[in-house]
Amino acid sequence: MVQVRRVNNRLMTIKLVVGEYTLNVLSAYAPQAGLDEEIKRRFWEGLDDIIRSILPSSRLFIGGDFNGHIGSSVGGYTEVHGDFGFWERNGGGTLLLEFAKAFDLVIANSSFPKREDHLVTYQSSGEKTQIDYLLLRRCDRRLCKDCKVIPGDTLEMQHRFLVMDIGILIRRKKRSVRGCPRIR
Repeated sequence: MVQVRRVNNRLMTIKLVVGEYTLNVLSAYAPQAGLDEEIKRRFWEGLDDIIRSILPSSRLFIGGDFNGHIGSSVGGYTEVHGDFGFWERNGGGTLLLEFAKAFDLVIANSSFPKREDHLVTYQSSGEKTQIDYLLLRRCDRRLCKDCKVIPGDTLEMQHRFLVMDIGILIRRKKRSVRGCPRIR
């Protein structure tokens, strides 16, 4: 079963049921630095409401453009930041780290050592930044096998593809034997 719901122009959810697992994938686009504080507050409250509505037993993956820099150092966020970020932390990055901490999430981008070109998610006019992130619940951290940016030389794309490899083992149900057992 797949269920897609567009919450607003900044948030979208996908609910996917595979066997005994429920996977919730959220796509987020945070307001840019120059926008009104009210717009930013509504975005974070909307994301907060969505996450609170998802059962703790469900798998949760959040990806999006959060328009903030978490920086290259942990700086008080050891439970959410894996110590492998890019650039300097700013206000938007601190908001994301506080949000991740409040919901017991981990920022997958920062969990794996990578070369610079596998960390930079946005490039424009020679400027390189990391503003796109993938998050998952800390209890599901072991599911994440890798997270990296796919570097490309495409001129029309400023954002680069950010991918996370996850491994979920789906157990097969044993068939029940009906009737007489077969004899060979």
